[in-house]
Amino acid sequence: MDVATVDNEYQQLQQEAQQVSSAISDLATKLQAASQAGDANAKEWLLDLKSVALQIQAEQLQTQSLLQALHDFAVNTIQTPQAPAPAAAPLQAAPAEPEGGGMLSHFRGSGFGQAMVQGAGMGAGFGLMDSVINSIFN
Repeated sequence: MDVATVDNEYQQLQQEAQQVSSAISDLATKLQAASQAGDANAKEWLLDLKSVALQIQAEQLQTQSLLQALHDFAVNTIQTPQAPAPAAAPLQAAPAEPEGGGMLSHFRGSGFGQAMVQGAGMGAGFGLMDSVINSIFN
């Protein structure tokens, strides 16, 4: 799998998270309006929706943890030499990674890599459930 594929899949995951968040937010708005209009069931359904939103938030946090672990594994794997140099070979400096090049550089420069390096995995897409949950009771 290449960096572009990882980045594309990460962007797709963010979009899915945004769609779920929007759907829950829209439903919460409808239930709040129904509750304010006197629908006795709407308030109970709104509480159920908040419970679902909290479960989705927990799943998103776990997804973020998994993505961070995969990112760290990939970075460590790329940085760690796979096999030691033969003992008979003279020691020489490792070739410098060309500026702007190399697998690690491309991986860290991708949208997914940037989100993980900066700790922004909860950024666009994953942190949306916080605002949805807050809006349900405001």
